[in-house]
Amino acid sequence: MRKILIVGATSAIAEACARQWAQRGDHLFLAARSDAQLQSVAADLQTRGAAKVGTQVFDATAFDQHAALFDAATQSMGGLDTVLIAHGTLTDQPKAQQDVAYALREVATNGTSVIALMTLAGEQFEQQGHGAIAVISSVAGDRGRQSNYVYGSAKALVSAFASGLRQRLAKKGVSVVTIKPGFVDTPMTAHLKKGALWAKPDQVARDITRAIDQGRSIVYTPGFWRYIMLIIKHIPEAIFVKIAL
Repeated sequence: MRKILIVGATSAIAEACARQWAQRGDHLFLAARSDAQLQSVAADLQTRGAAKVGTQVFDATAFDQHAALFDAATQSMGGLDTVLIAHGTLTDQPKAQQDVAYALREVATNGTSVIALMTLAGEQFEQQGHGAIAVISSVAGDRGRQSNYVYGSAKALVSAFASGLRQRLAKKGVSVVTIKPGFVDTPMTAHLKKGALWAKPDQVARDITRAIDQGRSIVYTPGFWRYIMLIIKHIPEAIFVKIAL
């Protein structure tokens, strides 16, 4: 039975993960910005079989609230052994190209706030000698592309930080799982045209929960994105700058 803190718990992917954990009777502590949405999700998870569900309104960019969140989650569940960091926004690339303040806010939301949370989780789990940290990065972080390079840069930061944290904590009994989804059909992407490469949140959630249980390091979901990004990463720069991606 896991004791799981979920940051960004009202996002489609996080909620899908939480439903799977609830069905097997895990303890859950949910953090997100909307109290109304948190209460709705918590009520659903309780009916699905979660051992206990706690909630806390939380803004990931309010860095002074981070330590208190970990304290609240640990106290509520009588311990903490798993953290899923799943908050984020989909950056408006054209706006970010023209508005420096907006671009930096997006990097803070999708990048530095995630690093702050991973740092706290790493310290707590290292001290207790066990734990799992799972963080949702993105295939967008594998190579900067003109269509989303501000968002991709933040995710690249997360992936690189997770790699170093994983290496540091591997010998301490702590796993760090980097999750790299491709296109996922969620409310955040509702305005985008869907196609064959798109996945549903439940499919992605199954990959995430399985990866955490298995202690895997890097997970592309769906799995075919590993091969798509392998190709994109190896396109020579002289060719890459001439194509639209």
